[in-house]
Amino acid sequence: MKLNCDMGESFGIWQLGSDEAVMPHIDMANIACGFHASDPLIMQQTVALAKHYNVAVGAHPGYPDLAGFGRRHIRCTADEIQAFILYQVGALAAFCKQQHIPLSYVKPHGALYNDMVQDEAVLIAILKGVAAFSPSLPLMLMAQADNSRSETLAAQFSVPLLFEVFADRRYTDDGLLQPRNLPGAVFTEHSQIINQAIQLAQHGNVTSNNGNLIKLKADTLCVHGDNAQSIEAIAQIKLALPTNKE
Repeated sequence: MKLNCDMGESFGIWQLGSDEAVMPHIDMANIACGFHASDPLIMQQTVALAKHYNVAVGAHPGYPDLAGFGRRHIRCTADEIQAFILYQVGALAAFCKQQHIPLSYVKPHGALYNDMVQDEAVLIAILKGVAAFSPSLPLMLMAQADNSRSETLAAQFSVPLLFEVFADRRYTDDGLLQPRNLPGAVFTEHSQIINQAIQLAQHGNVTSNNGNLIKLKADTLCVHGDNAQSIEAIAQIKLALPTNKE
């Protein structure tokens, strides 16, 4: 199972995350495209960093919400969503072209990601936006107990899907992420993060907030590198994943 991480989320002189420390340990970099975070120079530098470490680059588009870091739900029309997906993906693709590397996938950010999971109309709009850029470009979305509906919709636009699970987020009984505003929604102890990552990778399930096992079939595991403990956890997860063992 490949590791992916949200990257390039600094803005101007404001720094977020430790991209240089995280990049050597991951397989896929979800690079912000300027709407929820980042700017052209940060995008350019992050793409170059990913190339240096042979990490696949994915576009990480969000709602136009710099002040809220893309975590606020914004009511948009389907045409607006399609347009800003195409806009952001195209912008990052330009920096990939400059570095002579491919743009490998699209992963929406924050509230847009959650809306895509819970609102079929938003998912369809995103699929149309991705397909307008390139129908063969995969869309990354949250793995659920039953992925069949997402697969059916994506097939209508010939967009491949990558299903994702999270190492540092607590899950609910319905296989969704526990809202961030609830206590314990985000793991801070690296032992919790490592244990959940290994459970997902080796057994294909996760323990919910109520102690139930939820089966999740996924292609990639999301990690975050916004503090020293997280970076240490990522390095240990990389070593512990079955694909990295002899």
